Amino acid sequence: MVKHLRVDREEKYEIVEKWFLKDLEMIDGKEADTDNPYFDMHFHKIYNLEAYSCASKYTFARTLNKLNEMYLKKDLKIVNFDDTYLNDDSIWSSNNRDCLVLMRICFYASNLLCLSLCPLS
Repeated sequence: MVKHLRVDREEKYEIVEKWFLKDLEMIDGKEADTDNPYFDMHFHKIYNLEAYSCASKYTFARTLNKLNEMYLKKDLKIVNFDDTYLNDDSIWSSNNRDCLVLMRICFYASNLLCLSLCPLS
């Protein structure tokens, strides 16, 4: 965990606490249906945290999940998150790829339009 400090015009970051991914048992997003930046990380004790935004909370959870898959391959519980936005392979996942999503939607819509205008023989 890093603490952000602003001294005069200088920004400093201080490491307050460190955790190991192998000790992480669960990430609880608290409410999957609301735009909520709060979440809990369950280690030997529960830490209540607040992300900068709901999008950064999901990005953080995706990152931890990928690191877990790459290095530990253990069963990491991620609860109270919307799976549509949590899975990076989803068309709706938003990691600064809004243009890609829009392009895919337009592509599918144009295909449907072309198919509907084709005469049946």
